[in-house]
Amino acid sequence: MTSATAAAPVKSSNADKVSLKEYVAYFCYGFGQCFSYGIISSFILIYYTDVVGISSVVASAIFLVARLWDAVFDPLVSGFMDSRKPSKQGKFRKWMKIAPIFVVVATIACFIDPDIPVAGKIVFCGATYILWGTCYAFSDIPFWSLSTVMSHDRQTRTDLVTVANIGVSAGIAMAGIIIPVMLAQFKQNNTPSMSYLISVSILMIAGFVIMEFGYLFTKERIAASDKAEKLSYKQVFEAVKANKYMMMILVIFFLKFFMEMVNNMMIYFFTYNMSNAGLMSGFGLIGTFSALTFLLIPVLTRRYKKVNLVRVLLIAEIAFRVVFYFVGYSNTTLTFVFIGITWCMYSMSNPILSAMLAETIEYSQVKTGHRAEAVVFGGQTFSSKLAIALAGATTGLTLTFLGYQPNVAQTSGTLNGLFIVISILPALGALLKLLILTKYDYTETEFKECQRILVERGAEGYQTAPADLVSETAASGSATK
Repeated sequence: MTSATAAAPVKSSNADKVSLKEYVAYFCYGFGQCFSYGIISSFILIYYTDVVGISSVVASAIFLVARLWDAVFDPLVSGFMDSRKPSKQGKFRKWMKIAPIFVVVATIACFIDPDIPVAGKIVFCGATYILWGTCYAFSDIPFWSLSTVMSHDRQTRTDLVTVANIGVSAGIAMAGIIIPVMLAQFKQNNTPSMSYLISVSILMIAGFVIMEFGYLFTKERIAASDKAEKLSYKQVFEAVKANKYMMMILVIFFLKFFMEMVNNMMIYFFTYNMSNAGLMSGFGLIGTFSALTFLLIPVLTRRYKKVNLVRVLLIAEIAFRVVFYFVGYSNTTLTFVFIGITWCMYSMSNPILSAMLAETIEYSQVKTGHRAEAVVFGGQTFSSKLAIALAGATTGLTLTFLGYQPNVAQTSGTLNGLFIVISILPALGALLKLLILTKYDYTETEFKECQRILVERGAEGYQTAPADLVSETAASGSATK
């Protein structure tokens, strides 16, 4: 392997410089898109069970069937995007232009309660939920992939992914804050089903406007040129097979299903354990606050390796959750303190993991000679949706196992079970993530070495060197003289 200092001199381009307006726009797309994600992840199960009248077991079956569909469809979407030539809007932005329309329509459709027999309602709910997952893939995959073609620079990518995650977390939190408030307002003059439909429609129309702003003011500076190789599906598969570090991160993303169970159970916990469904808005505020902690990530990642930061956060999360379990939930303020701390620990790890995932693209490109950004982030989208579905299915089955009955006072056993899910179960997920990361040895050092190799090869997207790599090469050259 030839060292970067021995190669012909390369110059950095302005491709690594991302304007403040673009950061804001990238935030906005994730923020608006995740109104949809937050609505579905936090409210669809209780809407099915308490409004539509579908049992939790049937709801679980709907979630599982939908994810079986995604298991086939999402990889095809990812491969299709990576196999297409870029348009004048870019490789990924062209999808972001039209996808918001379908995300909005599909999300609203999930909250239509047709006046038909229960069997027909089940079919309708299943069809609209599957439609939502399909439309969401066409928006989420290009959204995350965009961070890899806005800049070569490692730290800029980390900053972009951090901003994206702030938007995502804030969007999910906003749904948790606003939907309960609107439901309380609209239920005074409407049925529960109509209250949901009006609330979701208003929030999703606002989300559409915000997403379109995100599309308009982002830019693909290092998007593949018209001469870039068009990947076959076989080459896409080879890129996936070679990227072992991507697979490890995707498994970790899938393990977020423990926290998705918490998302699903939280409305039940506040309604029955705390006897106040309005506290769900407070949980949404916690989500907003946790997003602010992401501002620490660019500072921390400049000083410490990402994988070590994630390990520390996981250990801290486990410790606080165990303490929370033994303290209990009799004190509302203390309960929110523990929920807030543990949620921040969990949330802060996600942007770092997304940045780690983005860096595996170069590893795969070195191994196979092909870039496959959409496949990498398509994996993230699929892992997240799979986590939602399995969490929904598991939550439904868990509610049945705990003896949950809609709209009545719950037994002490049911209440205790709900609290265990909220407090201690996510610690198991954190522990499994920690075990996986004991085998993860692809750090910033290896990422930069992959970049050096790609510059030497003149590989796609690396005809000019990243600015930080040029600086390091120059410094290294001075040191050896």
